[in-house]
Amino acid sequence: MDELRKKIIHLSHCQLLTWKQIFSFLQHDSSLQHLYNYSPNDLQQILQVPFNRACQVKKYLQTIPIQDILNKYEEQSIYCITIIDDEYPHLLKNIYDPPWVLFCKGDLSLFQYKDCLSVVGTRQPTQYGYNAIQSVLAPLLHNQFVIVSGLALGIDTAAHQLAIAKQAKTIAVLGSGFYNIYPKHNLPLANEIAHNHLLVSEYPPPTKPAKWHFPKRNRIISGLTSGTVVVQAKERSGSFITADQALQQGREVFAIPGPITDDASKGVNKLIQMGAKLVQNPTDIISELHRFQSHR
Repeated sequence: MDELRKKIIHLSHCQLLTWKQIFSFLQHDSSLQHLYNYSPNDLQQILQVPFNRACQVKKYLQTIPIQDILNKYEEQSIYCITIIDDEYPHLLKNIYDPPWVLFCKGDLSLFQYKDCLSVVGTRQPTQYGYNAIQSVLAPLLHNQFVIVSGLALGIDTAAHQLAIAKQAKTIAVLGSGFYNIYPKHNLPLANEIAHNHLLVSEYPPPTKPAKWHFPKRNRIISGLTSGTVVVQAKERSGSFITADQALQQGREVFAIPGPITDDASKGVNKLIQMGAKLVQNPTDIISELHRFQSHR
């Protein structure tokens, strides 16, 4: 394995480091040639952290058995795709803070599909939400669209299951590592996706779910695709955050409107007020995505 790739993966396993601190390492030395030679004083300067934190980082770098970990991943068919690899998704690489490493299980060729669509929504959809997914998404799946979502209960689960039922493909982006699938209720679905589709996380496999992981995860869901469809979302919900990130990333945002009396539709209707495209049928999505792709 190329040494730079290996060192990026090593850094991603150091729980003490933020995205920006790994960026600082690469700014200081783009080849990471001297990574293991830095003293705590060096690390303090590079990372702009207190001396005791620099000592902890030094200890992590000395004690994490990265080669043993990589051997284990290989035995378990877990792929580590770093930001410098050709397999890294092109659209995701163009967001503000792309993951340094994507841990993957399944069919990596799905990253290369042109027609990918993110789908997000409430964890507690009404029957209207389920009907809307069927009406708008099912016809797209006959056109070889790949559905990207977050394996959460509710709309996410329905989107993954619809893609599988229609013999299309789906990508699930986790807010935890592969050894700690969340929610546990969706473990069978995660296994199905890992075997026949693609399971993705920026978190190393042993990572447990944490509340702050999921808003971070959402930027990957939107970043992997040209457009995001929002189906039932409250204001200030995770789905609303995902849509906002998609807008910041310069991607298309599609919103399926809902009744003004329905709390689950307030976020979606507000997105339409903010400029998201109101979606009534699959054609509304296809025409915008093709326009987006033609300008890239």
